[in-house]
Amino acid sequence: MDAYGGIEREYRRRKKTSPLMALGFGLLGLNAFFQMNRHHTMPEWVPASVAACYVLLAANFLLYMRRARTLVGARGITARRALTERSRTWHEIYDIRAEPVPTRTAYADKWITYLYDTDGRRFFLPHMDGGQLDDPPTEVAALKEAAARHRGMGWGPQPEVEARIRRRAGHRKAWERAFISGLVALACSFPLWVVLLATTPHPPTLLLFLCLPLGTFAAVAALLHWRWESQVPWTLRQR
Repeated sequence: MDAYGGIEREYRRRKKTSPLMALGFGLLGLNAFFQMNRHHTMPEWVPASVAACYVLLAANFLLYMRRARTLVGARGITARRALTERSRTWHEIYDIRAEPVPTRTAYADKWITYLYDTDGRRFFLPHMDGGQLDDPPTEVAALKEAAARHRGMGWGPQPEVEARIRRRAGHRKAWERAFISGLVALACSFPLWVVLLATTPHPPTLLLFLCLPLGTFAAVAALLHWRWESQVPWTLRQR
């Protein structure tokens, strides 16, 4: 990270991850794999699929911690993640906001920073959070002040862009609730599978562990997106 007087900055991981967190993550995965292997009637593809997903998540996390960073320059901002990058020029950037995390724990970041473009889309800026910065709101304010001359315009609110931001926020909430509904359906599938295992010789494993969660996710997502879009003014639906 450069001094406040210049625009060139790089935000990367400067605080190490707690070894206890990595150990807990590993033990959680081993315990889940062990518990599934205890049920000998469960198809082999179920624990194998869970183990593969767990390994992919762990690999993505390690790659993110090594590669992710936020790059700020005279042309704009680039957010680099584990495998992808997203960039916006200063003229495409509407705002940069350090937002408090609403449901945080003692071990979670208190702040997370998002970039909002002029189309109402947002994406988070890696390592511009409470885990890596001592005071994210102050850092963001200083960055916006330094970037003012590169944007060629002020940082004042624009009602049309704010309306787009609210619209996209509603759709994000719909995806989040649909995902949670799918997880609830998956959690309910396991006790139902145990009951059917005791009463039938061949319980519908694929239906319970794959089709039911995916079907729940799709149905809830479609319903919530339709409900939210029906409340959006017609002029904004064309965007």
